[in-house]
Amino acid sequence: MKIEQIYTGCLAQGAYYIESQGEVAIIDPLREVSPYIERAKKDNATIKYIFETHFHADFVSGHVTLSKKTGAPIIYGPTAKTNFEAIIAQDQQEFKLGALTLKVLHTPGHTMESTCYLLKDSNGKDHALFSGDTLFLGDVGRPDLAQKAAHMTQEQLAETLYDSLRNKVMTLADDVIVYPAHGAGSACGKNLSKETVGTIGEQKKSNYALRQNMTKEEFVQEVTDGLLPPPQYFPLNVKLNKEGYEDIDQVLDKGTHAMDPEAFEKAANATGAVVLDVRHQDEFAKGHIPKSIFIGIDGGFAPWVGALIGDVTHPILIVAPEGREEETIIRLARVGFDNTIGYLEGGISAWTQAQKEIDTVENVDVENFKKQLDTNPIFDVRKPGEFTVGRLQSAQNTPLDFINDHLQEFPKEDTFYIHCAGGYRSMIAASILKSRGYHNLINVEGGFGAIKNAGIPIVEEVCPSTLKANS
Repeated sequence: MKIEQIYTGCLAQGAYYIESQGEVAIIDPLREVSPYIERAKKDNATIKYIFETHFHADFVSGHVTLSKKTGAPIIYGPTAKTNFEAIIAQDQQEFKLGALTLKVLHTPGHTMESTCYLLKDSNGKDHALFSGDTLFLGDVGRPDLAQKAAHMTQEQLAETLYDSLRNKVMTLADDVIVYPAHGAGSACGKNLSKETVGTIGEQKKSNYALRQNMTKEEFVQEVTDGLLPPPQYFPLNVKLNKEGYEDIDQVLDKGTHAMDPEAFEKAANATGAVVLDVRHQDEFAKGHIPKSIFIGIDGGFAPWVGALIGDVTHPILIVAPEGREEETIIRLARVGFDNTIGYLEGGISAWTQAQKEIDTVENVDVENFKKQLDTNPIFDVRKPGEFTVGRLQSAQNTPLDFINDHLQEFPKEDTFYIHCAGGYRSMIAASILKSRGYHNLINVEGGFGAIKNAGIPIVEEVCPSTLKANS
């Protein structure tokens, strides 16, 4: 028996490769499926099943492409409805995989088709639970995403999730391993652990949502309290996962179109494409194409693209570090952004050599910021929970996730400062603000971490659990 967790940090997502006696099951695969196929070839094995725990909202799964390439059937839990051929399993149905068995445990609540898969070893003993978004380490799936599809309120979905956890999950032995679909950083829950593998017993002791004497009313209150609105791209990803999508190879063929500066500028003007600059924030600050949006490839790239660009159909042109263009296109496609139409050949250097216009972002180090602290407004683009725990006295919280809702709060003419925790998010905010005509901003280098280390006075508060969960 082989179990391999294939974890993708940018999405905080875990896909799973299970092999026994030459037969393989893949659970919740990513969009690019070649690694699973190559892994099976290496084991001289055949991919027999593709299991999906639910219709994912935060990424586009690779189930459709993987099924086409391997002939393996796609399996969903009860109530799922797809536009492609799939096995809609029954609760408690079992699937043999070599000497192993995968048992379907229908666990609605996060979504109504949400299903866990219980792996039994060759002796029939419960070995591991692939829990999808039903159970995370430290949390459970948010119950507000499927309200429209289920014709239920988030409270009703939470009640359903409570029953699923108590009747299907908490009845399992303490030594059963838990393999969740997500870890810390995912927007599919509030308080996910940084750990990516645990046990049922550990979760019974440490997960607030699995408290032994917790009433249904308490569960509903705590699970729904403090939920931030989901990113706007989530429903679009659900639609793609239900209905199907373009093959990743076709997306790459279209997107890996090298353009010289003249062709790049012409394409941007003709299509109205978003010019997405994925270099490091320091490089973006030194020089970038006017009105381009910065979202660095080495940060929480794909989720921020989904949250801030929103429209997955909008054309995108890329400015990337040399050699990372294809990686950028793949990572965009993971969250449904399939309309990359090309990239700037030679990067920003080619743009400057062609004597094209360049914009910059003004930065200030914390020592100089300290001297000017009381002279201009300060905007903190971190999440509300981070802001509550510690902040500058005069700062105003304008979370990056919802910056478009705060545009009227930024001064049009007077200089203002922006900062986040470390500099990544504030540079994204700076690029968005500059693209909308706000050129009177100064970014604080190193963010709140540098501010604290510089000894600048801050306001610190004990964080309530519901706010801490969103930090």
